[in-house]
Parts: sequence; structure tokens; C-alpha cells
Amino acid sequence: MAVYSIKTVQKIPVSLDKAWDFFSSPANLQAITPAKMGFRIISKHHGEKIYAGQIIEYKVKPVPGIPMYWMTEITQVKDREYFIDEQRFGPYRLWHHQHHFKAIEGGVEMTDIIHYKNPLWLLGDLANSLFVKKQLAAIFDFRYKKVEELLGKWQG
Repeated sequence: MAVYSIKTVQKIPVSLDKAWDFFSSPANLQAITPAKMGFRIISKHHGEKIYAGQIIEYKVKPVPGIPMYWMTEITQVKDREYFIDEQRFGPYRLWHHQHHFKAIEGGVEMTDIIHYKNPLWLLGDLANSLFVKKQLAAIFDFRYKKVEELLGKWQG
């Protein structure tokens, strides 16, 4: 059973402070997730800004019409540099998502690195080939475009 990874890089024409403030607020997650995913935060005590040890609970529909419970923990935070979320319960066998931020001339370079493992052994590997990998790519494509819409398009 394989561990898969995805890496995306996006340049955003805003200050490091503005990028960090936006991405470190759980309230903004829904805005950058496709509506068809049915993503909504259901935890009541997660706080307004991320911190190490923070638990965030969601309902999400990775398969249309089938809501799933997902719990992640923010395991590491280095202010204005990176944070990491890991699944505690949810659709993956493993989910480790690094969010990195770096000030560059004219804005911020944001890098996401995701390592994930599907459940169901060989069936999970087959599912990855058939639709999981494509679905994750589509989610991050959507996010890229939504971030451009909300925070500005890189002109560099």
C-alpha cells in the first residue's frame, strides 16, 4: 500500500502577514474548498487562529452525497513560516499536510506538501489511480484559483 504525495506552489501578491492571517484562520477553509465537497467546520472550540495541538472537526463529502466526519490536529506551527495538520479521524489512512510561507519580492510564495495513504490496501491504491489523485488535484486547482480571486493574481 503506497504513500502518495502532492506538492503545490503558489505566489500571492500580498504581504506575509496578510497571507498568514488568511491561511491560519480555520474560518477561511470553507471559502477555498469546492462547494461540491460539502465542507463545513463542525467543531465548536477550535479557536480563531491555528495553534499547535488544535483540533478541528469537519463534515466533508469526498464522494457526492456521502457525508464523512474528518478530524485534524494542527501538530506544528512556526509563526509566519509553516504549520502542519494531520488527520486524526477521517477518510484517509494517513494525511499529513504541510503549509509553508516565504516572503518573496512582491508577495509570498506558499507551498503545500501533502502525504496521504488511502484505506483498503490494494483497493485504496486502485481508487487512487481511478479518482482520489484526480479529486485532490481538482481541489488544489480550485483553491489556487480561489486564492487568486480573494488575494490577487501573481503578475510576476
